[in-house]
Amino acid sequence: MKVYGVPKVPSTPHSFKYSLVYVRNGQRLVDHDNHEHRSDHRHLRTVTTPYRFTTIERLIEDFRDDMETIQKE
Repeated sequence: MKVYGVPKVPSTPHSFKYSLVYVRNGQRLVDHDNHEHRSDHRHLRTVTTPYRFTTIERLIEDFRDDMETIQKE
């Protein structure tokens, strides 16, 4: 998990860059991030969907919930 503050710009209106990734056996299973050319989104296995960022605490909770879901499969 990494989260750090950045200046407010259109791609980071909340002033944070982040990447929370869960990898098992070399395979990315869960990833919540907002890299430079893409706004907030999440990856669950091979499916990518938009993510609505509200707070860092909520981001971490949502990431952990997704990890738990994947671990139960």
